[in-house]
Amino acid sequence: MQPAPLFPEANQPDPRLVEIDALLEARYGAEVKPREVWDPLTQFIYSILSSRTKTEDSHQVLRDLRARFGTWENLRDAPVAEIEQTIQAATFADVKAPQLKTALQQITARYGSLTLDFLAKYRTDKIRQWLEQFAGVGPKTSAAVVNFSTLRRRALCVDSHHLRVTQRLRLTPRADAAVTEERLMRLVPESWDAERLDHHHSLIKLHGQTYCTFDQPKCAACPLLAVCPTGQRNTAG
Repeated sequence: MQPAPLFPEANQPDPRLVEIDALLEARYGAEVKPREVWDPLTQFIYSILSSRTKTEDSHQVLRDLRARFGTWENLRDAPVAEIEQTIQAATFADVKAPQLKTALQQITARYGSLTLDFLAKYRTDKIRQWLEQFAGVGPKTSAAVVNFSTLRRRALCVDSHHLRVTQRLRLTPRADAAVTEERLMRLVPESWDAERLDHHHSLIKLHGQTYCTFDQPKCAACPLLAVCPTGQRNTAG
């Protein structure tokens, strides 16, 4: 039997990815908490705030915004300085505060009210294009909104952990998040629906936080060592 190619051709499910997913499920399945699925606007706000911010801090910031402003309309209408003060636990609060306020104002101006529920009637690619027109919103955020929210569309949210792990596993060549997601979506089984892709992302992210860390990966103890060229090279000899 011929070995699987290092980078399979487009639109061909990669048996290594399925094997990796099974290994991660065996290691972390019990640790992956069910996602609290929010409406698209709440997920949009959270995803902007969570960039380069720890998950627990991001959730706390969202709770702080709700406690201080009550409604997203009140958040939209608040002074930038007050928003920035409220989201101090998020990284780059001075950048995110004006971006968030402007985005909420623009959504209201374009739709007539502050909601993203109307996106449900559009194709996934159109939703993502529409979202990515806002400052501070890239492929990671648009993928999170369409996949994690009540929209529940097929997409992979490729954050820094997902990018690092898949590149070390040689599932995709080195590239940015947008190109990596496009390549990975060609490799995942067609049977994986939105919820299954969300779960796979959670497994990969947890692995990136636990073993496949940025500066000191624990390759020798990694549950993926047998299928990871980078880990095998790091532990050789």
